[in-house]
Amino acid sequence: MIKVAPVILCGGSGTRLWPLSRAGFPKQFLCLSGQDSLFQQAAQRLSNLDDPDLKVAPPLIVTGEEHRFLAAEQLREIGIDYAAALLEPVGRNTAPALTLAALAAMENGEDPVLIVTPADQMVTDGAAFSAAMQSAIREAANDSIVILGVVPDRPETGYGYIQVENASAGSGVQVVRRFVEKPDEATAQSYLVEGGYFWNAGMFVLKASVWLKALEQFRRDILDATRAAWAHREADAQFIRPGKAEFAGIPADSVDYAVMERSPGSGFPIKMVPLDAGWSDLGAWDAVWKVLPKDESGNAHVGDVLAVDSRNTLVHANSRLVSLVGMEDVIVIETSDAVLVVNRSCSQDVKHIVNTLGQQKREEYALHRKVHRPWGWYDSLDEGGRFKVKRIQVKPRASLSLQKHHHRAEHWIVVKGTAEITNGDKVILLTENQSTYIPLGEVHRLANPGSIPLEIIEVQSGSYLGEDDIVRFEDTYGRQ
Repeated sequence: MIKVAPVILCGGSGTRLWPLSRAGFPKQFLCLSGQDSLFQQAAQRLSNLDDPDLKVAPPLIVTGEEHRFLAAEQLREIGIDYAAALLEPVGRNTAPALTLAALAAMENGEDPVLIVTPADQMVTDGAAFSAAMQSAIREAANDSIVILGVVPDRPETGYGYIQVENASAGSGVQVVRRFVEKPDEATAQSYLVEGGYFWNAGMFVLKASVWLKALEQFRRDILDATRAAWAHREADAQFIRPGKAEFAGIPADSVDYAVMERSPGSGFPIKMVPLDAGWSDLGAWDAVWKVLPKDESGNAHVGDVLAVDSRNTLVHANSRLVSLVGMEDVIVIETSDAVLVVNRSCSQDVKHIVNTLGQQKREEYALHRKVHRPWGWYDSLDEGGRFKVKRIQVKPRASLSLQKHHHRAEHWIVVKGTAEITNGDKVILLTENQSTYIPLGEVHRLANPGSIPLEIIEVQSGSYLGEDDIVRFEDTYGRQ
């Protein structure tokens, strides 16, 4: 019986899929095709490795502190438990993330085979994925480092490549000769013609101890710094936080650069299992268009869309009707607070828009109009000079923090459910159509004691209405 520990790397912000993907609700948590998010699909793929010789543990999730409740809630929705969520206080790329997971996996004296996969990819052929992964696991159980190489179907310039030793070896386990950076069009075409080149999907299979030994040889500085952060960890149920100061000092590097690209020809030879399973990394909107179902004119439309005399378009309408007339090779992504229009050939350049939004410190850079919180969500409906209107939903038996604001007062109107409201030294219950007023500077809390979601309308008024005008005294979710 081979013990297996899935590791889902759940960081990153997916800037090329703005405005749907944002720092506060990034690509991996989006439902771009079907009913489940990319993260949920990744978790389901790894839990469905139907092989009696494998003992697959609940996954280890490596994610950012700000996304911990989002990841936990999405796993709860699909009925998958997780071993732990390892919370990175800052991003340090994938090598430190995998090192955290390896240290966690070996904590109880075990040395499982780690299946390491990003959370933001799509695979359409689950059976082919499982077969390739089972082959990789068996090879890794013998102390090999194994990478999955996607069988290319076009000369792609957006991916790195893996070259194997024997181009005619077929579909079995193959020895990696070298890794190749993203090529130009002519070079990518030559790879396709020559054979023996595969796309690097960033999926690795290896024992936890093998990763640590390889990292010790190639990047001892990353290993030592990550061990120091792990030694200063704090645990809160399934949330594990490495030492913040120590983690910030870890050199940032990817799994590829730190170990994989150094392995061929070393004491840690690397092998590859071909993956032909309808894989896509959905790195830009053009890639999303390629995997979505299309009509006879090549149009992929999601939401309320009307199109006339239009071809090869992608439209994602989230909150209103979007109509096209006479358009070709165009992408339109509509959300409640932003609209993106881009030629399909330029979809990689969306990152420049995101960079500009960040430089201008605009809210659209990081947050949607509807913002998810561990207790529920809020939707900013309207705002103007000295006022803002929000719709707020609180989950059953959840509560916001005990807090106060220096610059705003709030009016609350209950539209659904029952609200338990702390207002200074008073605690009251309100039901539908009842309201209350929270004076500026008053300590207060909103809670839902009921079994159905609570919804209220909040009207803020004051001289400053930013989300950072908050002083928390108590918080169920450990926020400061």
